[in-house]
This record gives sequence, C-alpha cells and structure tokens, in this order.
Amino acid sequence: MYIRANTLDDLLFEVFTELIRSKIQIRTSRGITRELAGVLLELGSPRARLSRSEVKGKIFSGLGELFWYLSRSNSLHFIKYYLRRYEEDSEDGATIYGGYGTRLFDARGHNQIDNIINLLRQKPTSRRAVIQLFDASDIAKSRKEIPCTCTIQFLLRDNLLNMYTTMRSNDSYIGLPHDIFAFTMLQEIVAKTLDCGLGTYKHFVGSLHLYEPDLDSAQGYINEGLQPTTAPMPAMPRGDPWKPIAGLLEIEKALREGHQVNLAELHLKPYWADIARLLQFFAASHGERKDAIEMKRIKAEMHSDVYQMYIDGRMQAGSAIASDQGDLGLDWPQNPVNPPRKRDRNARK
Repeated sequence: MYIRANTLDDLLFEVFTELIRSKIQIRTSRGITRELAGVLLELGSPRARLSRSEVKGKIFSGLGELFWYLSRSNSLHFIKYYLRRYEEDSEDGATIYGGYGTRLFDARGHNQIDNIINLLRQKPTSRRAVIQLFDASDIAKSRKEIPCTCTIQFLLRDNLLNMYTTMRSNDSYIGLPHDIFAFTMLQEIVAKTLDCGLGTYKHFVGSLHLYEPDLDSAQGYINEGLQPTTAPMPAMPRGDPWKPIAGLLEIEKALREGHQVNLAELHLKPYWADIARLLQFFAASHGERKDAIEMKRIKAEMHSDVYQMYIDGRMQAGSAIASDQGDLGLDWPQNPVNPPRKRDRNARK
C-alpha cells in the first residue's frame, strides 16, 4: 500500500482510516493490533511535520526525543524527562539499549551522520549514503526493546535531499508522529549542512499497526476532520546548523537540570531561538516547577506564531499530563485554533 500526503495530519488521517478498516488482527507480546503489512508512506512537505490537531504538547516530547538523538546518548535519565514511558524499556535502569543517539553517532566507533555528509560532499549522486540503526546482534538474545528503524538513506537529486526510512515495525498512534518529526528534522539538518534544498520524505514500514486500546482515539481523530495545511514549521536558516545545535544541547541540559538560561546572551537566529524557547517553555511547565509567569513571558517572545497553538494547549492543560505520565498518544479534541477542512485531494493510497 502507498499513501502520500503533503502534511502529517493528512497522512495520519489516511493511515488511521486504513487501519480501522483492516480486518487483520495480530496478537503480539504487547497486545492485539490491527495491521497493514508493507506500507510506503510519503510526506511531500517534510516541514509539515506537526499535527495541527493536538493540544497536549506533542511538539515538546518530539523535540525531547530529537535532542536525545542529537546528544549522542542512550541515557534513560535524559529521555524520561520528556517521556516517562521509556522507563519500561530500560534493562539496567540507566540506559535504553535501542536508543538511536549512540547508533547514529558512535556505531562501533563510526559517526554515521558525519560519514554520509562527507560522502555526499565528495560524491553528490552517491547511492551509499545509508545509516544502519538495526544491527544483527539485536535479535541474538531477547531484549526488552530494540530499534524499530532498520535503515535511513539520503539521496541527493537535483540539489534536493530526499530521505528514505525503512522500519520493521511502527505503532501508528504512538510512534509514527514522533518518528516523522525527528527524522524529517534530521533530514533538514543534513540538507542545511550540505547547502541544498529539502526534497521528499518516504517512510516504509513492514508492520504498520494500531493497538486496539487506541482504536477509539484514532476514530476520534478521523471524526474531527483534516486540519489546515498552511502552517508548516519555518525553514531552518542557511549555514552550518551544528554550531547552534551544540548550543541548544547545552541549553537543553541546563534547563533539564533546573538551571535558568538567558537566551538574550546567546545571540541565536530567530529559528533556533524559538526552538530554545520551546525547551524553556517545557521546563517552565514541567513537573512541580510550573511557572505561569515564565510561560507567559516565553510565549510573548516567540518569533514564529506556528508554535502558539502548542504553547496555548499546554498552558490550558495546566499539569503537563502528556509527558509527565508518559502518554505518547495523540489527543484529538476539536482544534481551538483552526476549523476542520475538507479532505486533501493530494492524499492518496
């Protein structure tokens, strides 16, 4: 099956519709699922990576997972700050065996991100720019959690960087939105590093599934209707993205450890400053440290209005339920910012 759409919401609409229609039920170690096998998804506009429907702060947990990867770490302490449910997947109480950070940047001593960037600089038409996340050793013994992602390929054509992700398994309700967010952000980071444009994003899944407890939530999303397509994330600025990313990693660490950060002293470009403010906002709204005055201040300083609905949603939620309780699921109340629209004709199977 092939499903293409220009936005994440349009893609999810089609995916949930097909899974709910599916009569294939699979009993797995994690529960009963509806399944589609061998599905190719395409996101035509990779920056349209955020759901315009959710109001429970999913951008914040998505950013947390992205920066966990970029930190080159598989630390449980890092990721559970954003997503508590990862505690269930740790075998030693300190790390996540299948964490992507070490596999991307230190796979048996190989920095796979640097390798594909250097390869594409030397040979722009190369078909070898492939990152391997799943390893043969992952199934040599029983593990609580192993990578769902097998490979990521970067293909530079007509000065546009296309990205192709292959997954053995993907939970459409919990994992898919996060994976698309993090991987298309990585795609854009590599594109800016190579000073090229952003192409398309394709996502192949061996087992695309929906757990039965999530059926009603997925149906609720379908009933809500599709969302507007007019507000993708802003484009990353030109230039080397790794210097601001290094700064943001320091900011993230300081905030996660409870320290204050003065962004005015860091002279970040508006795009990166907004990412830092989102991290600041999450810290101000997280756990027992909620600071309503600080949240309002950060909201007023945001450069782009794309993020306002996520900030407003988290402020309205009050207690940061989604991340504090480890709920990765999407929440589908009526969108308070944008009314539903008719089905996108560009979305197709």
